[in-house]
Amino acid sequence: MDMRILLVKLSSIGDVVHTLPALAALRKRYPDAHLSWLVDEAASDLLCSHPMLNEVIIYPRRGFGELSSNLRQWPRLIKEARNFINHLRSKSYDVVIDFQGLLKSGVLTWLSRGTRKLGFAEGREWSSIFLTEKLPRYDPDEHAVLRYLRLASHLDADVEKPEFPLAIGKADTERAGRLLEEAGAGDRRILCLNPGAAWETKRWTPKGFAKVTDSCFERWDMVTVIIGGPGDNILASDIAMSARHPVIDLTGRTRLRTLAALYQRAGAVVSTDTGPMHLAAAAGAPLVALFGPTAPWRTGPFGRKQQVIRLGLSCSPCFKRHCHDPKCMMDISPEQVIEAVGKIRRW
Repeated sequence: MDMRILLVKLSSIGDVVHTLPALAALRKRYPDAHLSWLVDEAASDLLCSHPMLNEVIIYPRRGFGELSSNLRQWPRLIKEARNFINHLRSKSYDVVIDFQGLLKSGVLTWLSRGTRKLGFAEGREWSSIFLTEKLPRYDPDEHAVLRYLRLASHLDADVEKPEFPLAIGKADTERAGRLLEEAGAGDRRILCLNPGAAWETKRWTPKGFAKVTDSCFERWDMVTVIIGGPGDNILASDIAMSARHPVIDLTGRTRLRTLAALYQRAGAVVSTDTGPMHLAAAAGAPLVALFGPTAPWRTGPFGRKQQVIRLGLSCSPCFKRHCHDPKCMMDISPEQVIEAVGKIRRW
């Protein structure tokens, strides 16, 4: 009977991207195994129909959250939660790997029917109490990609050459091409900007992005495409208003795989520290990543076509979501970013 393995990595986009090399290593080691992945709906587009996976189990976090906020919906919440748990337990697994290491993922690992339940000792939020096999506690300064590969290595997978298998299909490439064609970019060189970030301390200035836009247009004839979620449209508008040259606003208009296809087409990408930044690195795009309150050696872009800009102030990394004087980001100059783009751009 073929081996059955369940990967538990719920979110976020960056975390899922960081786990892809472990998936590739496990598939290479166990070509006939039944590989399943338990993931939040927000990042599921990266995994659905993935050729290395036999099954994707979607954890409906958003739906559960909406139902739990309304007391009248609790009977429905209980019913749907029971249905989800029954589905999770409908198959038995030889190994369940908790890549997340949080209470939620630990509970889901425990609920699944796994003979071996693998993860790191001393996990966050007491998540490791649900494991049957515990690797030694990881060094928090170890890059996330290498950390997850150690879990795959425990199952005898070869992790020497990390790969990022993105399931980008012909439809995704065509969708990206249509978006650019409709916006008037056609076959022109494009610069992708990803200015948004969930933490306010990770954001750079719209005027800084606008100066990069104008300089890249004037020096290298690169048309700027701004990408992001629906909530980034105001930020995109601020950049467009500050720039002298037209920009293309695709915020809220790209699925993750379409976005990955755009990145493969880009001459360069400039991004804050967000999930789409990791997707750009995985897609092999020439990438300039702006870091302030976080540590690139822990969760920076993983690859050779990247330039990380970090001022290295004494207070950084602080890992704070709010700061009254975020100099670590605000003091990054447009000239630094433009110079970095010049070093890594495709053309």
